Amino acid sequence: MAHLLGADGIALTIGTRTLLSGVSLGLDDNDRVGVVGPNGAGKSTLLRILAGTSQPDAGRVTRVGGSTLGMLDQRDELAEDATVLDIVHGDAETHVWASDARVRQVQEGLLADIGWDFPVVKLSGGQRRRVALAALLVQDPDVLLLDEPTNHLDVEGVAWLATHLRERYGRPGATGALVVVTHDRWFLDEVCTRMWEVRGDDTGAIDGYEGGYAAYILARAERARQAATAAEKRDNLLRKELAWLRRGAPARTSKPKFRLDAASALIDDEPPPRDSMELTRMATRRLGKDVLDLESVSVTVPGKVLFDDVTWRLGPGDRYGVVGVNGAGKTTLLALLSGRRSPDSGRVKRGKTIHVRELSQDVTELDELGGLTAVEVVEQEKGRVVVDGKELTASQLTEKLGFTRERAYTPVRDLSGGERRRLQLLRLLVAEPNVLLLDEPTNDLDTDTLAAVEDLLDGWLGTLIVVSHDRYLLERVADRQVALLGDGTIRDLPGGVEEYLRLRAAAKAAGASASGTPAGAGTGSGGGPARAGSAVGGPAGGGATSGAAATASGGDEALSQRDIRAAKKEASRIERRLAKIAQKEAELHETIAQQATDYQAVARLDAELRDLASERDELEAAWLEAAEVAG
Repeated sequence: MAHLLGADGIALTIGTRTLLSGVSLGLDDNDRVGVVGPNGAGKSTLLRILAGTSQPDAGRVTRVGGSTLGMLDQRDELAEDATVLDIVHGDAETHVWASDARVRQVQEGLLADIGWDFPVVKLSGGQRRRVALAALLVQDPDVLLLDEPTNHLDVEGVAWLATHLRERYGRPGATGALVVVTHDRWFLDEVCTRMWEVRGDDTGAIDGYEGGYAAYILARAERARQAATAAEKRDNLLRKELAWLRRGAPARTSKPKFRLDAASALIDDEPPPRDSMELTRMATRRLGKDVLDLESVSVTVPGKVLFDDVTWRLGPGDRYGVVGVNGAGKTTLLALLSGRRSPDSGRVKRGKTIHVRELSQDVTELDELGGLTAVEVVEQEKGRVVVDGKELTASQLTEKLGFTRERAYTPVRDLSGGERRRLQLLRLLVAEPNVLLLDEPTNDLDTDTLAAVEDLLDGWLGTLIVVSHDRYLLERVADRQVALLGDGTIRDLPGGVEEYLRLRAAAKAAGASASGTPAGAGTGSGGGPARAGSAVGGPAGGGATSGAAATASGGDEALSQRDIRAAKKEASRIERRLAKIAQKEAELHETIAQQATDYQAVARLDAELRDLASERDELEAAWLEAAEVAG
């Protein structure tokens, strides 16, 4: 494989913080590297140094002569007086790029819903991101550096980008290399074959791991186990030394008394990890039988029907993930549930015992508290909370959510985006709600904090609604998914996100067939085909059947009773097998937890889980077909 880029002895210090020290890295053809680490550790700085837009204090970056490099920054700095065509293709002649199949694929995947003459100044944040990304992919650089490319992309856009990058840089014989900074763990597993972890602990080190995100977590857990074993041996030696000192003569023990005190403190007061959030046992208010019901709800915005006669019922302990195309009404749905917005028709029925709190996307809601510290903000909500049987102060709570003592007493206006996000979440939790509405909760959080938040939500006892494009989060914390397809309905997804992507692909193909245009040249990631509204469909949606089910019988020909009985029998068989798969998956998860330190056993069990998940996906698709025939 050809070498493309190298970093030798890179070092960088900002103020009193050492971000990078003695870092040496290399990129070869076919490399697809994911970069992870705590917020503020220096991930974006590393990319800018590799791109040559920032200079290190020491060391150098070399690139093979004649190779090209492109970088997507977190900030989409586009010329405001330009059009989409200007940004993506510049001065290139139309016949040059229009005849390139690869360029057309990028356009169809990212820009199908944006006109070429559309001015940049009128683009939304998500559209600007897609335009900047398309302009970079059209250039097809040898070395591609992406800083949070999934920001503002919906689930469909993230899936398309992952497929494109994997095919471009990962196919046999492909040239070029990819480095991506992202908190989207599903994306890291789909695209990357190596990981770089920027420690962010003032050592300035970067650790390398083989494999995607899952392999990285397993390898890191193994390193932690080895470190814990070494620490235990060291502590055992320390205890023996301390016991010997305590058994010695008074004259001998009095002289090193300060060492005795320090050793005792080390043994008796080992603190937990800084960001090990132990809030899972926070008390939740009692939920009655009725929680939240949307009954025949309709909502219309200028030029579009978001919800058309929708009925959706939420019970105690329900956990839903919500996906959908941009502009389909995901944030409006949360506004209806929270009571911030009333429907145009129908009603939102609320249980008498519910206590709803909502996490919005906008961290600027903390601006009015800018002069307060993080501890003071929490104290405003509630001074003390009982966690795991212990009463904790606001200061202790902020520490458990990853704030150092210094940052906990830093004014809110000086906190980073990730710290503000954590503070928002902490304000919600100390209020002890029993219904949580989360709108893109993964924004601005690093992977370690995301894992801690998921662990917290995993054991939370109330009703949970999560709007997110992070598939990893949705599959971890939600029991079921629903989709807003832009057609005025809320559709149940027994097959999860994969089913949503199949529905979107089918809708695009149907739209293309009706209009006579190639598949994929229709709505793009920002819109969907118009269709009459219905309530949530699927096996447990509690509403009307979907439009797809109405046509499953194959036109106007009626199905025979024998076909319907056979379909019902097949659906029952599949349901029994799915129940067995669910039981087997639970057993495997329990076994993995028991053998977490055995890397080979965990890898084998993980492979079994993947096989079961693949079988489950196939069965769920078959169940949908049988259920549509059975009626």
